[in-house]
Amino acid sequence: MAVLITTDRLILREILPTDIEGFFDMDTDPEVHMYLGNNPVTTKEQIVSAIAFIRQQYVDHGIGRWAIIDKNTNDFIGWAGLKWVTELNNNHKNYYDLGYRLRKKYWGKGIATEAAQASLTYAFTTLNADVVFAMADCANKGSNTILQKIGLQLVETFYDDGVLHNWYRIDKDKF
Repeated sequence: MAVLITTDRLILREILPTDIEGFFDMDTDPEVHMYLGNNPVTTKEQIVSAIAFIRQQYVDHGIGRWAIIDKNTNDFIGWAGLKWVTELNNNHKNYYDLGYRLRKKYWGKGIATEAAQASLTYAFTTLNADVVFAMADCANKGSNTILQKIGLQLVETFYDDGVLHNWYRIDKDKF
């Protein structure tokens, strides 16, 4: 298991097949999926596939979302981090995307902000990225606040599957 980042409260490490229970708890919650297409998972087999997909990103691109683990309890909080996007998205491809998703019981504690900030530091210092992008449903006030708080700048709004989203970026020299 590769531990990539530690913060005051968190460990960010590779997502492992053993993370299935916490991952399932997170992704079956309709509130967690409110701004993600309202399509929560219904089976653990879907989580097994999601974990395998993320782990394949580690192999293919050297990067993928990371598990967020509570340092004190070793509990699976959710995931955060970067992924390398190769498909066309809002007229961009081949870029680092910053994202995060947490189990509801961890919302409102600054964890997404802490994990996202640590992910940006990793992007610009370890990966030597020039730019990182992120997007958030315009109605998701919490996510939009986090992205702005950690320094991403709103570039434009666009429709993704009929839903209006904000498109953000941060350049290395602005970090």
